Amino acid sequence: MSKLLVKPASPDANGTVTRVTPESAGWTYVGFALHKLADGQRFGGETGDKEICIVAVTGTISVTAGGQSFERIGGRKTVFDGATSSVYVPNGEAYEVVAHGAAEVAVCSAPGAGNHEVRLIGPADVGFEERGQGSNRRLVYNILPEGKPADSLLVVEVVTPAGNWSSYPPHKHDQDDLPRESFLEETYYHRLNPSQGFAFQRVYTDDRSLDETMAVSDGDVVLVPRGYHPVGAAHGYDLYYLNVMAGPHRVWKFHNDPAHEWMLKK
Repeated sequence: MSKLLVKPASPDANGTVTRVTPESAGWTYVGFALHKLADGQRFGGETGDKEICIVAVTGTISVTAGGQSFERIGGRKTVFDGATSSVYVPNGEAYEVVAHGAAEVAVCSAPGAGNHEVRLIGPADVGFEERGQGSNRRLVYNILPEGKPADSLLVVEVVTPAGNWSSYPPHKHDQDDLPRESFLEETYYHRLNPSQGFAFQRVYTDDRSLDETMAVSDGDVVLVPRGYHPVGAAHGYDLYYLNVMAGPHRVWKFHNDPAHEWMLKK
């Protein structure tokens, strides 16, 4: 199996089924964890030198952090039900999450500098846009884009209708060469509807020193340390993914694969 493909495991005592750290990924910035919680189950910790974004992926949760409590946020039944609620927590803070009914919670992390306050990001705060056309159409929910306060983190949800392509034409962001391109590590947390479906993701570089194509199942995470990274949803199966990006500069400047950029000029 590809080292870029992370499969979920059985829940641990904190409900953790997936955990990606800079150490496990072999990179510097991005961390990601997915927790599946039963009613009343809770987890928490200290952010340390990281800032985090707690995303209510499904279900209803309460979050306590930085002396604030955000009660019964989230509430969507599936990841395909529109925008959700999240909580931003800076470095140097304690936090706790508790589930009200079954819930799935993502914890996205990256280096923090303590420049921002704990805050709720409600559905009304999430920027929505529709990108592409035809079989390249996808729905984008910007939870923590570069225009919103954070030190390193960029967090976005994307829904790609069945049979469509996303992160397409293929693009990359692996050069610290601003203003032309930024260096950002990235994780893709994938979900499918119906859940027995599959999608494909390719990660490749210009010189093909990295060139891997993965069959993605419901709950898988794909690591993008560098290179282009298009995604295709199979016919009959809608695809969702939660992206986490971070790098030395909190700017998303990407470079399209020149071989495929022609389609943008049609």
